[in-house]
Amino acid sequence: MRVDADSVGQLLASGPPARAGGSSLRPMLWMFLAILVTFLVTRTVTRLIRSGAGRRAGLGNVRIAGTHVHHQVFGILIIIGTGIALVSQRPGGAALDTAAAIFGVGVGLTIDEFALWLQLEDVYWTSEGRKSVDAIFCVLVITGALLGGTSFVTGRAGTLAWWWSVFVLAVELLLCVICVLKGKIPTGVVGVVIGFAALVGAIRLAKPGSWWAAHRYASRPRRAARAADRYGERYQARWNRVRDLIGGAPSAERPG
Repeated sequence: MRVDADSVGQLLASGPPARAGGSSLRPMLWMFLAILVTFLVTRTVTRLIRSGAGRRAGLGNVRIAGTHVHHQVFGILIIIGTGIALVSQRPGGAALDTAAAIFGVGVGLTIDEFALWLQLEDVYWTSEGRKSVDAIFCVLVITGALLGGTSFVTGRAGTLAWWWSVFVLAVELLLCVICVLKGKIPTGVVGVVIGFAALVGAIRLAKPGSWWAAHRYASRPRRAARAADRYGERYQARWNRVRDLIGGAPSAERPG
């Protein structure tokens, strides 16, 4: 077999092949940090505005032609613009890192008002607004797990290792569906990348009012009572304290 000296020289100069998945680590890190920092900064600013200290410092809600423009609008525009740039230009290196960070800023701004997507009204400082804190927690867990090198399917397609990973993924997704049916939506979302969380959520009791409780506990009053006791006022108050510490306590009434 004839070997081209020029080809050998180019191969040696290029060095060893890049480790699989290694090139995506830095962009994921930038995106994760951008989401986290954007959420923390946004919540700090909105709490300052709410307390009145922000207005004295020159901060305030953005209004265009008399309309209050929520910061999720800017987040959506950033996500759209970054997505178009990524698809059309397919950058690499520092440009990809920058795009990932900008995309993370858009995600942070948008997810911070996740509750407004569901209610289609301004519920930012109401009890329903706590869903935004749950949503950002899910996003951070998923991006953090991907940052750590989580891979949904491993091995070469068609091999025993590949089929086993597909089977494990299918079981995890089934457990995630059970979690959602039991009213544990954050657990179901996180379980996509952390299978143990989905397993625990699927085994434990369903929340009262969930699809699972309505269909499985109707003829089992003792189990329904246990679920009501486990997820009663003390459970809600405990998690609300954590949500309020991060996102701020809701107002007594919805804004008019």
